[in-house]
Amino acid sequence: MKSAIETALATRILVLDGAMGTMIQRHHLEEFDFREGAFEHHDKPLKGNNDLLSITRPEIIKDIHRQYLQAGADIIETNTFSGTTIAQADYGLEDAVYAINYESAKIAKEVCDEFTDRTRFVAGSIGPTNRTASISPDVNDPGFRAVSFDDLVLAYKQQVNALIEGGVDLLLVETIFDTLNAKAALYAIDEVFEERKIKLPIMVSGTITDQSGRTLTGQTTEAFLISLSHMPLLSIGLNCALGASMMRPYLQILNEKSTFAVSAHPNAGLPNEFGQYEESPQMMANQIKTFLDESLVNIIGGCCGTTPEHIRAIAEIAKNYAPRQFNLA
Repeated sequence: MKSAIETALATRILVLDGAMGTMIQRHHLEEFDFREGAFEHHDKPLKGNNDLLSITRPEIIKDIHRQYLQAGADIIETNTFSGTTIAQADYGLEDAVYAINYESAKIAKEVCDEFTDRTRFVAGSIGPTNRTASISPDVNDPGFRAVSFDDLVLAYKQQVNALIEGGVDLLLVETIFDTLNAKAALYAIDEVFEERKIKLPIMVSGTITDQSGRTLTGQTTEAFLISLSHMPLLSIGLNCALGASMMRPYLQILNEKSTFAVSAHPNAGLPNEFGQYEESPQMMANQIKTFLDESLVNIIGGCCGTTPEHIRAIAEIAKNYAPRQFNLA
């Protein structure tokens, strides 16, 4: 039986939300905002640990979700990009991982339920962690690894269980720079599904780090696709690192080779010397129009630097196009 999101993909291009961090930055939050009501006595600085805001300032995260849904998003991502024990270890908050993921999923679902015009979906955001299983962080010891496959699987299982219990509709393994990390995430997801006797749709999204067309660990787009195609994915795609215009050649490869749906959520261009993203909503939408003219994608959204205004402009264009054809079997 097809899931609701598979049924929707057969009829239209779905719109994913935009950047969470960009929107949080607009609030100019301070240390207290990341501690209020839960972590006042924690012994490490917490400012910048945005995932905590689902617990300490949930009204901010809800409002961001709401703005993206009002702009036309069909899918919103949970505020859990760093929601693993591995990523939270930098803050000494491994014990907060369950609450981060559960509360993030719960509030995203609550906001989705406010919208009754059509079904909206919550994607559990699963980031790459801040460690790589394929590359040594020590140039003097190329055989060293800061994390093992088993460590990653354990961390991802904790995150996935909490996201499911919080009510997500699908899972999004995103910003993949090391495919071995992604394989650990997918292995963990598969184990959780087996243990819970459930299945949820899975989106996967990799990151091409520069115009060489390769991931950080050296895979081409086609190699990335092949190495993950053993899983029954809902979609495979690309996000982050590149703006829309530079992402197009690699989406063409996925369109040609992938039997799954194809997704893209590029940045609003490349950051300037101050780390700011300068592409306006209309500039970005015009570039994404080329994806749609060539029928390259089934799911389209935004990553770093994008806002509800960007998503609104993208949604306005996307509604005029039929989705890319792919095999739903």
